Amino acid sequence: MLTGEIRNQVDSVWNAFWTGGISNPLEVIEQITYLLFIKRLDEQHTTDLAREQATGEKPERRIFPKGKTDKDVKFDDLRWSRLKDMEPRLMFDRVADHVFPFLRTLGGDGSAYAQHMKDARFTIPTPALLARVVDMLDGIDMSRRDTKGDLYEYMLGKIASAGQNGQFRTPRHIIELMVALTAPKPEDTITDPAMGTAGFLVAAGEYLRRQHPEILRNKKQREHFNAQTFHGFDFDRTMLRIGSMNLLLHGIEQPDVRYRDSLAQDHAEDAGRYSLILANPPFAGSLDHGSVAKDLQAIVKTKKTELLFLALFLRLLKNGGRAAVIVPDGVLFGSSKAHKELRQMLVEQHKLDAVISLPSGVFRPYAGVSTAILLFTKTGVGGTDHVWFYDLQADGWSLDDKRSPLLADDKLGPDAAALGEDEHRKNNLPDVLARWAQRDGKERKRARTAQSFCVPKADIAATGYDLSLNRYKEVVHEVVEHEAPQVILKRLAGIEREIAEGMKALEGMLQ
Repeated sequence: MLTGEIRNQVDSVWNAFWTGGISNPLEVIEQITYLLFIKRLDEQHTTDLAREQATGEKPERRIFPKGKTDKDVKFDDLRWSRLKDMEPRLMFDRVADHVFPFLRTLGGDGSAYAQHMKDARFTIPTPALLARVVDMLDGIDMSRRDTKGDLYEYMLGKIASAGQNGQFRTPRHIIELMVALTAPKPEDTITDPAMGTAGFLVAAGEYLRRQHPEILRNKKQREHFNAQTFHGFDFDRTMLRIGSMNLLLHGIEQPDVRYRDSLAQDHAEDAGRYSLILANPPFAGSLDHGSVAKDLQAIVKTKKTELLFLALFLRLLKNGGRAAVIVPDGVLFGSSKAHKELRQMLVEQHKLDAVISLPSGVFRPYAGVSTAILLFTKTGVGGTDHVWFYDLQADGWSLDDKRSPLLADDKLGPDAAALGEDEHRKNNLPDVLARWAQRDGKERKRARTAQSFCVPKADIAATGYDLSLNRYKEVVHEVVEHEAPQVILKRLAGIEREIAEGMKALEGMLQ
């Protein structure tokens, strides 16, 4: 957890950017990302030199080469440890004229970070602001992975709070719920085809560290974790830079993070490659037929992006691979031929595991659209028996534009401490996980009036593969016992007598 002091430092630097003329929150975090990358390069260079001194083994490639740049500045003078002690004007000139041109040459080392720095632009407007940001970053002890990751997550939260770019952020507790529901394994190959800031991949990495700590002790598993487990695509290069840095600061060394328009480019090289997909892709409406990848059109004939993304997920998953993805409610009950065909495909040709209905305020203040989490397994041969439905009514935060926490920190999120009945009404997430674990047992016996229940495949097929929870949920009608008519009439007669007697007494008083 970040201390209040660190949060205050970040807040003051963020405000300094705004007063300094940079009002776009994405640009703010992009500039901070570049500086964190420069700092990281120096840390890695120092580690390589120490290893060389201790073992005599020279690194394959020296990050800061010996000698000088073509502008006659020593490469060593581009290191963070040298920059941070410079006078602000000299530091500013060195970063603008030498460090950023150097960053743009690093793509050849093959790392995702270096590749996404190729078009790095330095836009910090003044030496004073640069010196302030450098001081702040240098003053934070980021030797611990948790601190580095939390710092970056805190800054990413500011993208969401700024409003205009909130679509890039799925609430962290919803991400953590989806990760826990799919329970990533050390051997998984995980992808998010619309990764944004890489929140799903980061959360999956944190889950693996907690649940399978052996992956960091076993050399083969560690190499798989760092270089083969995590894959992300996006067609926004700023997001690729930010997402790459988010992964790096959370201890994932070599993720496969690539530029790709996931709906427009064919997927032959990645078809059937992944065992787990976690995603909340953007649903922008419709695309022109000519811009849709041919292999997706072969799965479903549509221009609707929400359906194309589901087709993409089926294309990318290997047989036995599973997915937890967020879809707009229209996917669940849409009446078009493409909607029905895709739902039928999930139920009949693969294994649809669950539909979790989310409250419409989950993505406020950016959107009030109703959504759901779909969980399914690609089989190609069917396998749906019952589909588990959960009516998630509260996620721990208010469902208005403020999205304020309703409980103490230890009572929030899917891993919250034991909740009482009143607390459950404010945070359903732990209950979702508990009931999910019982979906093939106790949950089968729950009545459809409950918050969760199972529906047999035959019932779903009978509705034309409608997957909306309200199609199957039964409402409890309150039973009110009425008195017999003769009893009611007798009581009314008594009331009538009392009124008559009262009127007679009143008349006597007035005479």
